Amino acid sequence: MDFSQLLAARINNILDKWVLAVRQDKQIDSVDDLSYRAIKDHIPDVLKAMAKLLSNSHNNDFESIVTASWQHGSIRAVQGFDPEEIAREYHQLRLVIFDTIQPDLLQVTPLEIIRTTGLINSVIDEAIAQCFHSYVAERLIELQNIHSALILHNQELTRLINANQDNLSQLAHDLKHPLASIIGYSDLFLRQHRKQSSNTHTQINFEHIERVLNNGRYLLRLINNLLEISRHDAGKIQIELAPTNVCEIINWVYQMFEPLAAEKNLLISIDCQNAPAKVMTDGFHFQQIIINLLSNAIRYTPSGTINIICRLLDEQTWQFVVADSGIGISPENQQHIFEPYFRVNSGVQLNIADSTGLGLAIVSRLVKLLQGEIEVVSQLGVGSTFTVTFPVQVESK
Repeated sequence: MDFSQLLAARINNILDKWVLAVRQDKQIDSVDDLSYRAIKDHIPDVLKAMAKLLSNSHNNDFESIVTASWQHGSIRAVQGFDPEEIAREYHQLRLVIFDTIQPDLLQVTPLEIIRTTGLINSVIDEAIAQCFHSYVAERLIELQNIHSALILHNQELTRLINANQDNLSQLAHDLKHPLASIIGYSDLFLRQHRKQSSNTHTQINFEHIERVLNNGRYLLRLINNLLEISRHDAGKIQIELAPTNVCEIINWVYQMFEPLAAEKNLLISIDCQNAPAKVMTDGFHFQQIIINLLSNAIRYTPSGTINIICRLLDEQTWQFVVADSGIGISPENQQHIFEPYFRVNSGVQLNIADSTGLGLAIVSRLVKLLQGEIEVVSQLGVGSTFTVTFPVQVESK
């Protein structure tokens, strides 16, 4: 029996079964929002190469497998797959292939069964090795980009700290732990990576990479916030006024945070019916205000709703409101929430490890820069409402 032609003829059937199996695998969460085409990716090329290798004349031709699997690993890294999920999808592929050809295998000699199953397992093993290799390479590129960005930010941060020494001790405290983690796990990964061959990637390696990336992202966010605070306090921020459609900016920020809210089953509503058509302001800094207020609302709201309202008050002023049904802020904490590094402590267990305590400090400075005022009304266990009032026309200075 020619298993090469048999497999080639059943590629589409195998793909359909495999995509269904991957979707039903509860250990592969990353496919939940992917289309059929995005899930199958380069797997058809892997199957075609497998069919080619089953032919007696191509037993040692692994080049096509290497190419297809390498591309597959790079795509999976971009799509946000975990290493365990990649291993699971190849496990499902192996099961589907053997389930599909099992009736045909039972009709051939034991020697042919051994040869065919051995080749299929070898192809899948090689595909997994190449896929993981490119996956790690893609993650290392991301790590290198973060490292380069950190160097540039560090140079800028050093320059600004010379003009602003008040936050130096707190800065050192906040930077010490994630930076130590980046250095420690990076060094451990590199030392282990040098000892291993290029095709060996253990689970511990991937855990180290993920920890490095997570701490690197947190450190970049912290440094960006610190730079924003430092620039404002040093008088370095310049506003660029232009006619701005604030509702477009609000909807853009909503689309950015909608997946994060969906993970917590939060409902976000937007009311722009009475919003001004155009205002003269700095759209970029207004966007930063919305991002910080909405991210805080999502972070401190375990369940419920978040309402965003934009309305024109009169010919000279308009308002932007973010109201949530979150944990609320006590009266004593309300006096300090716009101070740098302050975090609300309500006793409620929330995952706020990524909070830098600088978001609202940045908001208050940017609101003032855009000649506005911000107010907060909050009650513990009920929620918080942040109201920002801006002039329709910000005056240039």
